[in-house]
Amino acid sequence: MRVWAVVGFLAAVEFTSGILQGYYTPMLTDIARALGIHDADVNWFEGTQLMLSALVVPAFAKLGDMVGHKRMLLISTAIVAIASLALPFAMTFAVFLACWAIQGVYVVWLPLEVALIYSRAHSAGFGWRRGEAYSMGSTEPAAVTAKAAGVLVAALEAGAIIGALAGGALVDAFDLRIVLLVPGIAVAACFFVILFGVREAGPATGGRLDTTGLALVSLALIAFTGGLSLLRIEGPASPLAWGVTALGLALLVPFVFWERRQADPVIDVKMFINPSLWPVFLTAGLFGVSVLGAQAPLSTFARTDPSVTGYGLGTEGFATSLIIGIYLIAMIVGALLYPRLANLTSPRLALIVAAILVGAGYLLFLPLHATYAQVVTNMVIAGLGSGALVASLPATAAAAAPPSQTGVATGLTNSVKTVGGAIASCAFGIALSTGLATGTAGSLTGYLTVWTVCGVTAFAAAVALLVVPRNAFRDAARQNI
Repeated sequence: MRVWAVVGFLAAVEFTSGILQGYYTPMLTDIARALGIHDADVNWFEGTQLMLSALVVPAFAKLGDMVGHKRMLLISTAIVAIASLALPFAMTFAVFLACWAIQGVYVVWLPLEVALIYSRAHSAGFGWRRGEAYSMGSTEPAAVTAKAAGVLVAALEAGAIIGALAGGALVDAFDLRIVLLVPGIAVAACFFVILFGVREAGPATGGRLDTTGLALVSLALIAFTGGLSLLRIEGPASPLAWGVTALGLALLVPFVFWERRQADPVIDVKMFINPSLWPVFLTAGLFGVSVLGAQAPLSTFARTDPSVTGYGLGTEGFATSLIIGIYLIAMIVGALLYPRLANLTSPRLALIVAAILVGAGYLLFLPLHATYAQVVTNMVIAGLGSGALVASLPATAAAAAPPSQTGVATGLTNSVKTVGGAIASCAFGIALSTGLATGTAGSLTGYLTVWTVCGVTAFAAAVALLVVPRNAFRDAARQNI
């Protein structure tokens, strides 16, 4: 049985997920103009979507175990399709923002797919030889899942590149409303791909959803980001804004106490005090600042007309999409180079080098952001490091975790990264709306702040990784290469 027999239809779903992640980026300025909003407000698209992502992944993953992964994959795809098809008809910022946030449910696809593949491999007893799966009468689900996940990630990145290129080309040629219909049609097609092409792995395992824990962490995140929103609207001098932000942080205390008492928590908070894991989680959160929070500012900066503002590149949609496409290609290269560097040195050192590349790429924006070539060069450097971190963080977390908690540790890297990106997106919106700006353009001071924060947080991640034992992750990393 070839790998495509296991993941072929799911790869089509991940390709569509990539389209969703890349398609809209080149046209964010066009969307802002159509809605009559400031460039800085574009960050709330990303911020609200990322925050919803942080909330739905634990819930949908748990429900997948309880009622079936295919069933939850179908439900989530239907939700994303409805939200995506509604976007072209959302005429106000509030409605558009709500549809955009709901569309972010697509982030549950990959975790559900990996769980589905793992369950199928476990029940079928697959082994691997020359890139093909074969029945061997014993169970090696980890090997099958690792190889299948590689196919899914490749499909995701390919979709993101094609989506960015297609989005940039279409927005230059057609009416924005027609262009916005394309992703919804693709997601609707995915629903039927899953319905008819994917089979459930087996009977659901049952279990209990920790609704109290989910409610507590949701309230904490909503209060925290709500405080950031108030800071943006009322300014840093607002006591109410700071109070709501502090409330969000304070709500984490009862959440932690509750989760520590649960046998089956929605988030195992004990993982965050594990001395082998906290540097990895911290790195994931700090990395989320740049890989998830800085993409909208990159697009709006590229589209900003320098003849009007004195900064920006003044690119059209397709030229902007080329920057995103090159960045994604650099991420693929970085992901492929990481195992080689880890073998030549050590996984820990390879992670540190990756974090340094991300930091260097963004800090280079401070002196070098006046030309298209400079921006592309900076993004290639950052992309190489970002690709390596995307590929390595889940594996290193699993290698550092106790054998019974590898799945939990891998999932937490994704959740922490998402939270970091959501917080950064909100903060960057505040930064871009602060200082002098012409018309609807974000301020140069804001962009400089974005790049500085991305660079500094990446270097902070590199420092955090220094406390990891020198030979950490080595055996597990070599087994997975």
